[in-house]
Amino acid sequence: MVLAEVKTKDGVRYGKELREKEFLFEKGFLNLNHASFGTYPQSVRTTMRSFQDSCEARPDPFIIYDSPRYLDASRDAVAKLLNTPSSTLVFLPNATTGINTVLRNLIFHPGDHILIFSTIYGGCERTVAYITETTPAQCAKVEYIYPVEDDWLVSEFKAKVKDVEEKGGRVKIAIFDTVVSMPGVRMPFERLTETCKEMGVLSYIDGAHGVGQIELDLGRLDPDFFVSNCHKWLFTPRGCAIFHVPPRNQHLMRSTLPTSHGFIPTGYKPVSPFPKPSFSTFQAHSAGLLETSTSSEPSTISNKSAFVNTEKSAFIANFQFAGTIDKAPYLCVPAALQGRESMGGEEQILLYNQTLARAAGHHIARVLGTEVLENKTNTLGQCAMTNIRLPISLAKVEGVARSKGIAKEDIGVEVRDWMKRVSWEEYGTFVFVFWYGDKWWVRVSAQVYLEMGDFEWAAQMLGTMCERVEEGEWVGGESKK
Repeated sequence: MVLAEVKTKDGVRYGKELREKEFLFEKGFLNLNHASFGTYPQSVRTTMRSFQDSCEARPDPFIIYDSPRYLDASRDAVAKLLNTPSSTLVFLPNATTGINTVLRNLIFHPGDHILIFSTIYGGCERTVAYITETTPAQCAKVEYIYPVEDDWLVSEFKAKVKDVEEKGGRVKIAIFDTVVSMPGVRMPFERLTETCKEMGVLSYIDGAHGVGQIELDLGRLDPDFFVSNCHKWLFTPRGCAIFHVPPRNQHLMRSTLPTSHGFIPTGYKPVSPFPKPSFSTFQAHSAGLLETSTSSEPSTISNKSAFVNTEKSAFIANFQFAGTIDKAPYLCVPAALQGRESMGGEEQILLYNQTLARAAGHHIARVLGTEVLENKTNTLGQCAMTNIRLPISLAKVEGVARSKGIAKEDIGVEVRDWMKRVSWEEYGTFVFVFWYGDKWWVRVSAQVYLEMGDFEWAAQMLGTMCERVEEGEWVGGESKK
């Protein structure tokens, strides 16, 4: 692909021209960190505000009657993209809610383990820690520092499962990414999912960086649970994630987070034959066909709710309304997909971003005299992010730290935070710097509104900032602004 020739269907060139015509950035700001919070074009903002205006014009009718129809349209739209029935999809505010929903619904027994990888997203690892504090579950972790080969990672995963089993436990569920957040590298999630099937382990794919960045086929992949933020790479407004649960596991997701109208407490029993043989206990309760078991205390839970649609499956009905939030971001999925189609379609966008990411990473590394984080088989960089080692001498920085009385263990974070802040205060961008494997790295994101010239500028800017770090400007945390 020749990057300079890629255009939208209306003839707008990717990069600066598309950035200024379609996106909402402040003049002079260059967004090199799309991965963290994403963004969306003006057309999607127009759609979002239209939904918000309609909601304010007549709140009850919109929330109770209109919103569910628009939600169905959004589920149908993303179902086509992900190649899975819309009956397996519901919306959540973010991927973190997804991991909490799954882990707080599963029932753990003594000996059950949650298997994670050392590059798990921080919020997800804290969730696992909470579950191990409040249930009998234990945590097992595959430890490593990138770069590693996919074959090695899959082998270590198998070995860890067997190790748990040999010690009398069992791995109930494994959590792994499509694309890791930090460092921004692709995991062999397809192979890990298949390995979970072979070893009798539930698979939870954290695809926070999945949809819109890499090709995903849930029909072929068939994970036990999958979540992906649409607001990172798919151009929806923030607060929009898609949660996939195949029919075989939907009965396990009894409660939304927070628990709301669709939850069915234990102790309900049918009082008449179910209208449909396929009705679950959940559905029967929602239809008012269940009564509480005999008790001296009257039930405080109504058998009917205006917010539970009994014409839909139990799974869809449960997640349709879990409390009042602004669902406009969910409703914007069709508009986001239409916008991407007008930009050239999924295949063109994904190819451009992944090609640009590799080219940008190699260019920056060449200018800085370092390297891109990659393995020998070049699988880590099969995404729209790239990680470049920064040419900062740890010995020089430690020397400055000693002279200023700064603890050695604080150096990595202090330099990281100084570079992040200075990048936006003085240079009009934001660079995602991180301390990993006793080195400083920068993660940059490719996107259709960026071009090679932007990364050529970034390489020079990063070189200057690294020199400033070695000179000790980071001490005290102040920039020159």
